[in-house]
Amino acid sequence: MAYRSTERVKARLTASRERIVAAAVGILAEHGYAGCSVAAVAERAGVATGSVYRHFPAKADLFAEVFRTASQREVDAVSRAAARETTAAAKLRAVVETFSGRALQSPRLAYALLAEPVDPAVEAQRLIFRRAHATLIAGYVAAGVASGELPPQDTELTSTAVVGALAEAMVGPLAAGVAGPDTIGGLTTFIHRALGVSP
Repeated sequence: MAYRSTERVKARLTASRERIVAAAVGILAEHGYAGCSVAAVAERAGVATGSVYRHFPAKADLFAEVFRTASQREVDAVSRAAARETTAAAKLRAVVETFSGRALQSPRLAYALLAEPVDPAVEAQRLIFRRAHATLIAGYVAAGVASGELPPQDTELTSTAVVGALAEAMVGPLAAGVAGPDTIGGLTTFIHRALGVSP
């Protein structure tokens, strides 16, 4: 009986934690990091502020988890889109279109994930997010080089540069509210040329 009670308590705590993180992701998408407060997260999650602090001792802890959750969704979406393609060029196009397209659908969240000033603990998650994208891209580039589709190149350097180009190209337009489909097409062309994709 005690075992079942303990399992119920664990399940309730897990559900509460997930509800808090989901509420925080929602607020982040609407108002950015600067617009988030623990009190607002607690209200949206339907819990007391103290409950938030029981799960996350500081705001930075909460938002490090929020960034981890939100950024993993983005990495997963890019990976799924690229997995449907067969050539390196098509995979890279899928990366650009998915990364940029999702940013355009949720510009406030994208800006928060990419560039908004944040606490050091959250910044550490941002670097992990960028590294995860670079690792995916490095695999696509390496496969393209191995097949002869792409010219020989330093895949680590190339993939890091692609992630930097994607992020930098989106930050300004997202902040100004002027990013659009032309941005995506231009980015795809630029990255294909940079990697040596045949016209």
